[in-house]
Parts: sequence; C-alpha cells; structure tokens
Amino acid sequence: MVSIHEVKVGIPGTTVPPFDDVIKNAKRAEKWGYDSVWWPDHLMGWVPDVIWTTEFTQMVLRVKSPHIFLEPLTTIAAVAMSTSKILLGTCVTECFRRHPAMLAQAVLTLDHISKGRVILGMGAGEAENIEPYGLRFEKPASRLEEAVKLIKTLWHSKGKIKFDGKFWKLENAVFDLEPYEEGKYPPIWIGAHGRRMLEITGRLGDGWIPACVPVDEYGEMLKIIKDSAKRAGRDPDEITPALFTYVVIDREHEECHRIFRSPIMKAWALTAPDWLYEKLGYTHPFGKGFNPLTQYIPTKYTREEVIRALEKVPEEVCEHFFLHGTPDEVIKKIEEYAKLGLRHIVMWNITYFGDFNKVRSSFECMAEVLRYIKG
Repeated sequence: MVSIHEVKVGIPGTTVPPFDDVIKNAKRAEKWGYDSVWWPDHLMGWVPDVIWTTEFTQMVLRVKSPHIFLEPLTTIAAVAMSTSKILLGTCVTECFRRHPAMLAQAVLTLDHISKGRVILGMGAGEAENIEPYGLRFEKPASRLEEAVKLIKTLWHSKGKIKFDGKFWKLENAVFDLEPYEEGKYPPIWIGAHGRRMLEITGRLGDGWIPACVPVDEYGEMLKIIKDSAKRAGRDPDEITPALFTYVVIDREHEECHRIFRSPIMKAWALTAPDWLYEKLGYTHPFGKGFNPLTQYIPTKYTREEVIRALEKVPEEVCEHFFLHGTPDEVIKKIEEYAKLGLRHIVMWNITYFGDFNKVRSSFECMAEVLRYIKG
C-alpha cells in the first residue's frame, strides 16, 4: 500500500501557442512542486470542432479550435532547457506515425537535453490521429509490443543489429547513442486498458499510465499487470502504476454535477469506453461495442449527429469517468487509488471548459490538493 504523501503528481503541459506560455506554465509547475509535466501526441482533439462554439463553451474565446497541438518532442526539448527538476513525458505516443528507431533516437536525445528527466509514454494509438492522415490502423497492440521491444533492443545493443519483426526488419543497423547517465535509459510507461495491453505492460513496461480508469477497475487491471510481470520473471514492484485523469473540482460538490451537464463535458464522456457505459446499464451513444480509441474520429460527425450523441450521455457516466468533487473528496479518492498501488497521478483540470468562470477557483482547489499530497 502506498501513502498518498508518496504519490507523485503531474499535470498536462500547455499544447497551444504562444510558446512563451508553454515555458512559463512548465516553470510555474516546477516552482509549485509538481513532479511532472506531460504532453499528448495528437494531431486531432477529442472534442468535435462542430460544437466548438460560444454556444457550448467560452473556451472558444481563448483557443479557436479543439484541434491545435504543438508537437510534443520538440516542445519537451525546449521546456527541458528552461527547467531543472521536473519530469517531462509524452502521454502518449505510438509507432504508426513514428518509426521506433527514430523515436528511440529522439527520446534519448531528450534524455541528454533534460539530463535524465524524460519518460517515454507509449500506447497502441487512436484512430483519430492515424486514419485521417492516410495511415492504416491495424493490429495496434501487436505493433506497440514490437515497437517497445525494438526500442529496447536499439538502446541496449552493441555493434550491428538484426531485428526480424512482423512490422519492422533491421539488417546491419547500428545504434551507438548512449543515455545521459550510463546504463540508465528513459523509462517506458504504457497506456494500457484492455487485457492484452495490460499483459504487455507487465512483460515490457517500466510504468503504466492508463486514462480515466475508475478506482474499482484500477485495482483489477493492476493485478493483471503484476501477474504478467511475475510470469515474465520480472519484479512487479519495478513497474510504476500511474494514472492520467480528467478533474472536475469545486468547493461545492453539486457544482461538479452541474458542470457535468454541459455539452463539452459530455463530449469528453463520449471517449469513455463502452464497458463503462454497459457496467452502469447504458449503451454507448455511438452504439453497442463502440471503442472510442479505435473507432472515434470526431471530424467525421455532423453537428446534428454530435448533439444527438451528447443527449444520450448519462450524468452517471460522467460521475465515474471524471475524478470530481471538492478538494477533500478528490484527495479521498486519490487515497483510494494509492491503497491499490498508485504511485503517480497526472491530473488535468477541465472544470473551466464546462464553466469558464471557474478558472481561478478550480485551480485554487487543485493547488489545495497538491499541497495536501505534498504534506
């Protein structure tokens, strides 16, 4: 069991220009005592642009599109030069758009720039970042597994490399770039949710960083990872259990529920897995068995189709999908995760997307949570 005061706390990095804000916010996070900052590797966001209007969110006045993302690896390089202690990670990238050898080289370069502060977060990928850009989204779990194996092969190789995989084949290759600290390569954390991905994490991952997993399922998933690690002859305690989660926070609990009813919150809830809807007695708004990671491409839908889907998102799904409540309630929930083994939590405050007037108050609440965890 992990004490909540041992849990590391991270936040998402700024993903939109101006770039001066990216640096300023990362430096502020380090000053305030956050342990890590993370960047998604997206070309497309989860909120459909057809509802990115003032009718649905005042965020439009600050960010003109929900699909604006700075490239994460170059962003991390710049932030690494302006910070000194905070960990910097991708949350998460994949190997459909990036060849594993190039990713291995880029991350090891960041390892040198940051003086050993980079975490490579990897996942199987999402259809929205792959199919619209002319790539075939096939066998994502197998591809992820082979990519991790190949990256580790490259990092730990000596001399010529031969690799005969299903997706990548190397012959007479070399990779002589060494890490910043001798023998200490950047950890690879895997964003896993399904059983196969969880078992891959147990065999190959240095950490586990799923998204928005309710506390009951978190313990069950972590057990699958640990069992897989044991079967592979690994020490399960060498794998860092983490969590990326959306946070809706306020001094009044019922305010969170009011915010849940906003269209933008429901738009994020469309990315909740089908099994969560079914567990609560509902069907995913896009149909039974719908998998957002492999099927959801927000730009495919008309405004009318999106609105109809939002109308079918139950408030109860939002309650289970978002970490929410007063600062004390959020702290209590993190303690529950910690008892199951959580050691690193990344919290994205999205309260103000649903009510822009909550910007200041929600971040004050988040600061209170951070202060408690830090003791």
